[in-house]
Amino acid sequence: MSITSLRFLGFFLVVFFAHWLLFPRKRQWRGWVLLVASYLFYGLAEWRMLPLLVAATAVFYLLGIAIGRNPESRKATVLKTLGVVLGVGALLYFKYFNFFAQSFSALFNAIGLHTNWSTFNIIMPLGVSYFTFKLISYVMEVYHGKMAPCRDLLAFANYVAFFPTIMSGPIDRPNRFIPQLQTKQPFDFYTAFDGFQQVLWGLFKKTVIADRTAMAIGKLTDGIDDPTGSTLLVKMVLYVFQMYADFSGYSDMAIGMSKTLGLRVAPNFRAPFFATNVAEFWRRWHMSLTSWVTDYVFTPLNIKFRNWGNWGTFLAVLINMVIIGLWHGANWTYAVFGVWQALFFIPLIFSGKIGKKQKLKINKLGLPSLKNVLGMLGVFLVYAIGTVFFTAPNVGAAFHTLGAMCNTSLFTMPRFIGLLVPLMCALLVAIEWLRREKEHPLSFSSSTVDHRAGLIMALDVVIMLFIFVLGNTASTTFIYYQF
Repeated sequence: MSITSLRFLGFFLVVFFAHWLLFPRKRQWRGWVLLVASYLFYGLAEWRMLPLLVAATAVFYLLGIAIGRNPESRKATVLKTLGVVLGVGALLYFKYFNFFAQSFSALFNAIGLHTNWSTFNIIMPLGVSYFTFKLISYVMEVYHGKMAPCRDLLAFANYVAFFPTIMSGPIDRPNRFIPQLQTKQPFDFYTAFDGFQQVLWGLFKKTVIADRTAMAIGKLTDGIDDPTGSTLLVKMVLYVFQMYADFSGYSDMAIGMSKTLGLRVAPNFRAPFFATNVAEFWRRWHMSLTSWVTDYVFTPLNIKFRNWGNWGTFLAVLINMVIIGLWHGANWTYAVFGVWQALFFIPLIFSGKIGKKQKLKINKLGLPSLKNVLGMLGVFLVYAIGTVFFTAPNVGAAFHTLGAMCNTSLFTMPRFIGLLVPLMCALLVAIEWLRREKEHPLSFSSSTVDHRAGLIMALDVVIMLFIFVLGNTASTTFIYYQF
């Protein structure tokens, strides 16, 4: 059930009214409404894996309580390690077993040892990359004393299975999300309205920008056996916009739906195209994943490698980025993507700028300085080249595509796809620049909503018309469902 479909709209409206109207003063009953909705949503998507989700929730709930009894004990350390091993093990088994089995099978076949491991086919549960990270985060936070163990099983189960975020995040931290489920959340009109606005903006990005761009990318290579370098370059650039509009569109919808239910989830994107270096880009792109891996992987490794100086920091960054790459899928292409990104941290590390946030310099026209623009274009190009590995079936094919791009045909005219998609991508960048200080472009203060409600509603109607005329609300799925 795609969250852009009318079927999901009906489902969500039932949940919304049941949450606020049927049990306005009963926090526990609201929790049951959310949990039933979450399990129903997940079960409709992949009913065979629903018992795994329930079992994982129960196991980690008990682990948290056991660890919390005496976090400084040896037993707690063993239980914390057990929780991490179970979480990582589940992820490795369901997401990477087929990949490693096929890789070893190919290796052994190459040296004359024939195997049939490649015939195994493990079904990957939807959202496994997200809920396993939530579970690992929970035992780590309890063990380090950053939160008390959650004894409210209903709240904990909702944290793990919350339906707006279980498929493609954001990845919430338990010490920020669980307390919201344990307190009575009164209905707030302005928060709910802002949530609706964010859902509308996310739906626009997904169905109009992302899906129209996907159609354009297909047209670029339709009927072409050997596309020119310029055509491949246009496709590469457009794919970045497609991926961003698709994934950030889902995040906006998930965050917005959560707001309408009185819950705040973690932000996931903050105008990443305006980053002027790679480190800043990753602080703005898929923020919940980046911060998770930074806290639980990079920081401990950086401390461990500190005696190696800058090269130790780079090694920690390299491992960090490879993990982020492989998190996206079981293919060596994702590992190469991580290595590629890590290489551009080297100048930042050795210049001491890796942890510094750069403030944009704005001229009198409200535009960034030339230096900032060049930095933004450089970061965009680095990421765009990396996305070639997202679309390639293997590393060889990715390098073949890059090689085909870097020849004299790069300076020829690309295949014409019309002006609509480039204009929409440019419009997206312009709107996000003008509203870059806001949580999302359709965010308005309560006073603005009161005094300019007519103008805001007129703007919403225009956006809805774009969605109905140009959007695709049913036939395509989100890119990050596969991760």
